[in-house]
Amino acid sequence: MLLPQEIIRRKRDGCALSGDEIRAFIAGVVSGEISDAQIAALAMAVHLRGMDAEETAALTLAMRDSGRVLAWPGMPGPVVDKHSTGGVGDKVSLLLAPILAACGAYVPMISGRGLGHTGGTLDKLESIPGYDTRPAVERFQRILREVGCAIVGQTPDLAPADGRIYAVRDVTATVESVPLITASILAKKLAEGIEALVMDVKVGSGAFLPECARARELARTLVAVAAAAGLPCCALLTDMNRVLGRTAGNALEVAEAVRALRGEGTDPRLEEVTFALAGELLAMSGLARDVGEGRMRAQAALSSGAAAERFAKMVHALGGPADFVESFEAQLPRAPLVRAVPAPRSGFITAVNLRALGLAVVALGGGRTRVEDRIDHAVGITDPSPPGAEIRAGDPLCVLHARDEARFEAAAAMVVAACRIGDRPPPETPVIYERLSG
Repeated sequence: MLLPQEIIRRKRDGCALSGDEIRAFIAGVVSGEISDAQIAALAMAVHLRGMDAEETAALTLAMRDSGRVLAWPGMPGPVVDKHSTGGVGDKVSLLLAPILAACGAYVPMISGRGLGHTGGTLDKLESIPGYDTRPAVERFQRILREVGCAIVGQTPDLAPADGRIYAVRDVTATVESVPLITASILAKKLAEGIEALVMDVKVGSGAFLPECARARELARTLVAVAAAAGLPCCALLTDMNRVLGRTAGNALEVAEAVRALRGEGTDPRLEEVTFALAGELLAMSGLARDVGEGRMRAQAALSSGAAAERFAKMVHALGGPADFVESFEAQLPRAPLVRAVPAPRSGFITAVNLRALGLAVVALGGGRTRVEDRIDHAVGITDPSPPGAEIRAGDPLCVLHARDEARFEAAAAMVVAACRIGDRPPPETPVIYERLSG
């Protein structure tokens, strides 16, 4: 018998775990024989000691095989997906899934909740009244065939080991481990039974791996492990030194995404990331001759309203209001206190500590500090001043949407501390740095 404490000890001491040890530990996670404390201990040991390529692949496949692996026989189009490593204000999934569906792809997007300072797609969608993020697998499959996209969470059937481990990582400072990130992402994606995957790997102060070298390591690991499992995959390194879009916070980000789908405009950097990822997936899946044509098809799906129609159908099929796209402002929760945070001096925003800004959203109640914490979907940040913006003393650094005065004051102090103001603007940075493929 492989005792969990011995497996933890071996990794703590820097040993490479065997496939049998990894599978035994994951089986214990699923059965409940292994406690949250033991999960946390192994996660910290992996975070500190790392895992080699074979261990990472074994962990990924063990987590995939901890539950049901979906298949899509007879699907009339390619089954594809995208995943982001997380950021502040990253609502790309809300745009990308319906865009791809409108282009003929089928997107069974199994998403996660917020981790640390970043927002989670499921937390955003749960701000929509009635939206069911945990449908039964059979309902999930039916909706995908009928609508073309379904953004849901992990059910007990799909990668259940990852569900437990993911929640523990969020509150034990073990989020940034490359092997754990790789296994968590790819276990879910491989369980979806998809035919192509594109990864959005974030770089910068709001990313889990801020340094470009570490982000590139993660991207290469993801592409390599996916390829070893037979899944075509590429990765884009994208900027996370500023909020992606104009909002950070669950209902606020849903509202921004719906406005973009309705053709009411969006942040150019958010649009660029969305179309770049769409172009890659449409080309990889054969729905476009190349990435350029894929981008054009994605742009047409957005501008024609076809993507908005798919999003509306998905929301309604998963229990949300049938008229959500038309009446989202009345349907989404609103914070009672909405107030700007004034700049303490004049100058240029030279840098923003985006991790700190994300933690300000958490301080407002828009994220979790404990597994059992409830999310306040209404709170967050709008109109953040990006790096390069010129401001005068008293101008808004951003607008906070808060539940009460005390939370506003605490978050406002964090915002001021996160924004560096200098006498000269910083150099402009691209939103997409690099593309990596197998």
